[in-house]
Amino acid sequence: MSHPWLLAITLLSLVPAAAASPTPGQPLYEAHCLGCHGPEVYTREDRKVTSLPGLQRQVQRCELALGLKWFDDEIGAVADYLNESYYRFEP
Repeated sequence: MSHPWLLAITLLSLVPAAAASPTPGQPLYEAHCLGCHGPEVYTREDRKVTSLPGLQRQVQRCELALGLKWFDDEIGAVADYLNESYYRFEP
């Protein structure tokens, strides 16, 4: 006999795992950005980036300096990850 509540509990147990999955920009950030600087760059009081467009331009400058040849969506994904994790600029 099938128990609908057992299915519901099983499905609900999967929700935290999905919520904890990394955003698309996180792996790129971890692979390429952490080698030059850590989170203290984003949290210092005198940080240079003051807007979401400025953050996107800064990620693009770093990408060009490292010769990564990212697509625009990858630059945007890293900027989005940094915004969600540190900056909290309004879109």
